[in-house]
Amino acid sequence: MPRIPRLTGAAVAALTLGLVMTAPAAPAAEDDPLVTDARVVARFGLAAGQTPENIALEPDGSADLTFAFARRVAHVTVDGTTTSRAQLPEVADPDTPVVHSAVVTGIARAHDGTLYVAYATGTRETGVWRVSPGTAPVQIAQLPPDGFPNGLALDERRGVLYAADSVRGTFWRVPQAGGAATAWATGPALAPLPAPPASGLGANGVKVHRDAVWVSNTDRGTLLRLPVLPDGSAGPVETRGDGLGGIDDFAFPGHGRSALAALGSVGKLVLVGPDGTVTTLLTAQDGLSDPTSVAVRGRTVYVPSAAFTTRRDPNLLVAHLRHLIGRG
Repeated sequence: MPRIPRLTGAAVAALTLGLVMTAPAAPAAEDDPLVTDARVVARFGLAAGQTPENIALEPDGSADLTFAFARRVAHVTVDGTTTSRAQLPEVADPDTPVVHSAVVTGIARAHDGTLYVAYATGTRETGVWRVSPGTAPVQIAQLPPDGFPNGLALDERRGVLYAADSVRGTFWRVPQAGGAATAWATGPALAPLPAPPASGLGANGVKVHRDAVWVSNTDRGTLLRLPVLPDGSAGPVETRGDGLGGIDDFAFPGHGRSALAALGSVGKLVLVGPDGTVTTLLTAQDGLSDPTSVAVRGRTVYVPSAAFTTRRDPNLLVAHLRHLIGRG
């Protein structure tokens, strides 16, 4: 999640990227690493605001990235061709909590190719925006200007989007078609800790998975699960992982409850098991530099790094997942 307000927007530079699915590996011993063959496939420019914050994948394995301080959504094809999907509008006198700049944060993709992004500005432009092919971005829901919409997830079956507000400790629920946002869940488990010494960022990454909404809390270092009840309301918060210092976004490498989590401030990608055990998979030695999000397509793992605190080498890294993780 963005922490550095100094960067300015700019056009996305051309990238060299080969996001080709890795062929299944031969059977391996159980103690072999789960994630292998990590490589940086694209490097970005801090001065141009190219700080990759979140990622959504297309069916062909190409990637849509949000560049937080450039206020841009970019598309990177499997052959490395990069085009601009959208530029979020410039805002006069932005006053976003924590970062004090306009930033585009979470991204979600519908099956028809429509993208949805969260935009935090400190103004009336704060909210959820729709990016449809060939058209300018359109705001479909306003969120409180004094909030910080961050992670964004789409539940197409229910026709709703969930936006995590990192400073208000609230889950906003927004109709996919657009309209008024409603507070779906709130409470101490979603709230940030006082800043300083904490970052002031609570609920952050969001995923819809197995009839539940999952969310990370950056300040509290937790991974949480909120069941979606039959009437659509939120069930009690369940803690599925803790001690995850600097956790940002996460993804599920299969149908189970194990998650891959990006620990931004400590520069790690970890596996959080269904029993809460934490295993380090990738570190700065593999190329991570404040990793912000995770995505999985087949056995390919994508990890963008924004270099918010390291101030060096924002990039996109891909790696090979040895196997998917079942329903445990």
